[in-house]
Amino acid sequence: MTQYAPSVFIVDDDTSVLKGLSRLVRSARLNPITFSSPQEFLDWYAPHISGCLVLDVAMPGLDGLQLQQALTAKDIEIPIIFLTGHGDIPMGVRAIKRGAIDFLTKPVNGDDLLEAIRVAIERDRANRRVRAELEDIQQRLATLTPREREVLEHVVTGQLNKQIARDLGTVEQTIKVHRGRVMEKMKVQSVAELVQLVQRAGLLK
Repeated sequence: MTQYAPSVFIVDDDTSVLKGLSRLVRSARLNPITFSSPQEFLDWYAPHISGCLVLDVAMPGLDGLQLQQALTAKDIEIPIIFLTGHGDIPMGVRAIKRGAIDFLTKPVNGDDLLEAIRVAIERDRANRRVRAELEDIQQRLATLTPREREVLEHVVTGQLNKQIARDLGTVEQTIKVHRGRVMEKMKVQSVAELVQLVQRAGLLK
């Protein structure tokens, strides 16, 4: 299976900056993809492509912080490293609070940027693993019938079959059957495993 280098999306309205950062990213054996405006990036970007975003703050039209907000509104989780030539500390604080990985000033130190990119790409990998796990759990949950879902909700609270049968107005043997199907469909061997999956899916507080 071919392994592709993570992509580093670079958004800056200065062509010379795009060229310089592209060379730096390639030197680290990563794949730079450049854009001259936030809107160009938004129009092109596909969330299935792994990597991170190196983003200039001050640009005409849609600026870097507005692009960050637009991505959040679209529920796109891509790690962002902000660059600025203005040293605007309050702007940097806002960017970090909204989830940015780092906020570096121009002219940026190459080693500092590559380290921030390394951290961002690792964050992206971790986020994608978590999202894949959650999608898998949701797919398992979607195979349950409404009655099996009810049984699951009782099982994860620690109730015994006879207690669940009483609460759902049926017999214990029926609950045993449903419980077995729940465990099979959720691909777990124990109630503890089932509880962990349900917690990860956010269904058990």
